[in-house]
Amino acid sequence: MIVLYSTERDYPWGTLRSTHASKTKIVLEEKGLAYRVENLSPGNLWKKPPEMLAKHPLGKVPYLEDDGLVIFDSTVIDEYLEENYSSGPRLMPSDPVERMRLREAEQFADEALLGGSVPLIWMPYWSEPAKRDAATMERGREMLRSRDLPFIEKTLGHGGRYICGDYSLADAAYTPLAMVLEVDQFDLSSFPLTAAYLQQLRERTSYRAVSPKTKVADALSRA
Repeated sequence: MIVLYSTERDYPWGTLRSTHASKTKIVLEEKGLAYRVENLSPGNLWKKPPEMLAKHPLGKVPYLEDDGLVIFDSTVIDEYLEENYSSGPRLMPSDPVERMRLREAEQFADEALLGGSVPLIWMPYWSEPAKRDAATMERGREMLRSRDLPFIEKTLGHGGRYICGDYSLADAAYTPLAMVLEVDQFDLSSFPLTAAYLQQLRERTSYRAVSPKTKVADALSRA
């Protein structure tokens, strides 16, 4: 069975999960693959124990084991799952230009969102409310308002239901934003296309595996 290494923890305000690992968890769900989650302590992301560094040289999640093969980096993992498993829907187009556009959109999600604005909002939620840095969280929200959400709104304005037309790996990369903003209750009234898009992602069956409303124990495997 495929093993996904992630970090997930239940809090009174919702179940929080690694954004990058959630991106891969969505692909596993969308493709209907059997897997289980090996849930690592959040402290491992700072302590980086040797056994973790042996699997991911940067000591991050996700990494994935598949029949003795160890793979790290969410984008690499997701493309491997798409190319190695024919079950479930195809999540990458065959046309090279469309594949290029998908990779562009996915790269934006990785660099601007999951590696940029979102951690400033998301990481404080892993602490008690009194310990959160409100100024840092607001800085992340302002990055969303000024840069990230206008890009998403413009991309969705081209008329597709999803970020690149049909549902694809790119949408798996944007699903963690839907997860984070559900907890943060960010006001999306100025970005109506994005609000509708993120809600559409939340309504997919796969979202249950990363939803803040789903407890850790209820989303540790898929048979």
